[in-house]
Amino acid sequence: MFNIWINKYSMNGTKEEARKSVGVIAGIVGLVSNLLLFVIKFLAGSLSGSLSIITDGMNNLGDSASSLVTLLGFRAASKPADKEHPYGHERSEYISGLLISVIIIYVGIQFFTTSINQIMNPSSLTASPLVFGLLIISIIVKVVQGNFYRTAAESIQSNTLYSAAQDSTNDVYVTGLVLVATAVEMWTGWQVDGYAGAVLSIVIIYSGFQAIRESSNDLLGTRPSKKEILQMKELLDQYDSIVGYHDLLVHSYGPNQIFATIHIEIDDSWDIKKAHRVIDNIETDFEEKLAVELVCHLDPIAIQSEHDTAIYRQIKQILKSLHLEVKFHDFKVEKSNEQDLILFDVVLPDNTAQTDEELLKIIKAKIHQEIGDYRVRIKFDRLDLLKEV
Repeated sequence: MFNIWINKYSMNGTKEEARKSVGVIAGIVGLVSNLLLFVIKFLAGSLSGSLSIITDGMNNLGDSASSLVTLLGFRAASKPADKEHPYGHERSEYISGLLISVIIIYVGIQFFTTSINQIMNPSSLTASPLVFGLLIISIIVKVVQGNFYRTAAESIQSNTLYSAAQDSTNDVYVTGLVLVATAVEMWTGWQVDGYAGAVLSIVIIYSGFQAIRESSNDLLGTRPSKKEILQMKELLDQYDSIVGYHDLLVHSYGPNQIFATIHIEIDDSWDIKKAHRVIDNIETDFEEKLAVELVCHLDPIAIQSEHDTAIYRQIKQILKSLHLEVKFHDFKVEKSNEQDLILFDVVLPDNTAQTDEELLKIIKAKIHQEIGDYRVRIKFDRLDLLKEV
């Protein structure tokens, strides 16, 4: 139902403009619907004297503030790059998510305190069919709201809206618990309203901390998903002319501002024009197919040299004998009047127990024993994004 309406906005203008349009619409829908829910639950809580219903209503008021922050966040994120912010303002969306988290935690703490007071000094409820009807209506509104957020999140791949959708789903369970607690107290006389309010407050606080973690991760920077790395690898694998690639680094300055660097291994017999043409095609493909601005670093490999190739194979066997499933790249043999130098990088599994110094000592000893008296320079890498795909 929502797909057609949201697609109407997501198809407008550039990707950045579409993202702003969908985000702003989601913020407005959330603001209006959460204010409506606050009014409904505040009325139901006042009529029945239920603290847990009022607590749930205040949670919706907090959600209204969150929706307002979301709206402002998407507007700020859509601002173009300027002199002070050359990579744009898209991380403003993450900041808005962090502010939302703080609001959620504040609301939860306030009502946890009130709920404890209700437990210590309980009061009777006065419910009616109207109260139960209002709570059922609020559950239906939250279900619709959650579906809307989820559809909007999928259309623009927004973690902020995914969090809002999950929060709406949580609210459905929360309001259901309030409904059950109200019914139990009215039908049995057990004064459980304060306990229900305390449980709801803890749920609210927990969801706030979860949201803080997600927003903080976005601000600090996280590794790309395996799916994204695999897409990049599949695109690179299409280039049969290159020898290989390694050291992929990805930097995100927002959902539509992704930059990456990678080392491309080429035959060292290529001339500059041919090498530039190949990496230029790779960079263009990344931008057009993956919306990633890629910068390639050239690594010439002496694949035509029988001498270097023989040493390469010996190094491969030496590393294989370590039984660590290591990979290596950036292999070179630099000639010198005094003593030739062997250089390469080793990608280590995360569970490697030995230190870099211990492995360096072992590998150097094997090279000197099996290959000859070479100087050896090895760089160890435990954070290679490509090693898991």
